[in-house]
Amino acid sequence: MAPRSFWKGYLKLSLVTCPVQMTPATSESEKVSFHSLNRATGNRVRNRYVDSETGKIVRDEDRVHGFPKGDGDYVVIEDEELDSIALESTHTIDIDTFVPRDTIGWIWHDKPYFLAPDDKVGEEAFAVIRDAMRTTGMVGISRVVLFRRERAVMLEACGKGILAWTLRFGDEVREAEVARPAQDKPEARLMRLVKTLIDERTKDWDPSMVEDPVQGRLLELIETKRKKRKPAKAKAAPEPAPETQGNVVSIMDALRRSVEQEKKGPKKK
Repeated sequence: MAPRSFWKGYLKLSLVTCPVQMTPATSESEKVSFHSLNRATGNRVRNRYVDSETGKIVRDEDRVHGFPKGDGDYVVIEDEELDSIALESTHTIDIDTFVPRDTIGWIWHDKPYFLAPDDKVGEEAFAVIRDAMRTTGMVGISRVVLFRRERAVMLEACGKGILAWTLRFGDEVREAEVARPAQDKPEARLMRLVKTLIDERTKDWDPSMVEDPVQGRLLELIETKRKKRKPAKAKAAPEPAPETQGNVVSIMDALRRSVEQEKKGPKKK
């Protein structure tokens, strides 16, 4: 079943406007999920907000947003105040800037959504914007309000539609840091061996490469408990023995043996 759109509005580029709808590009509905139960009764457990001092349940209408200012004191922000500082139009994606696609690193990407035309009339305008971005290698940068929060979005051509990535804010992305500085230039002979390994293991991308092995085991466990059989214990994988010289791992020996092993053919999983 195709996902239902959760946002409808307009895609705008200068004087060109077309109605669009947005749907999530990813899904977690297939993942195994659990409910919290009361072990004694088998009934589901509900979450409730309670006052941290009195322990009394707080009604939804009595909950407000609070920003901590120290010593247990808060600045209270009402919903109306949040609405007043949001974008004037919450239903228009107005593309005001274009940047080369390869200049935005993956670390800025947050969540992907699909944009598609919402009626026949807007299909041509939508297709022109999409194909122009694809031809020039550019992506559009805009802003939109999602779930009551203003987000920056990156728009890029994707098949017959447009992929809208919400982008992380500047203060959410950290500078690259490492605990120990890495070598600038490793030994040339080590590089040759690693490149050989990369060549041997290079394949075309396939979604099966990112299948979740735990999901299958969970389903087996659930089915076993349904039938009240004793679940089989998973066998622990043997630890690979590192090539060592004393207590120091010999990278050269390990790489040489790795290359030889790759040439003999891949191991059966």
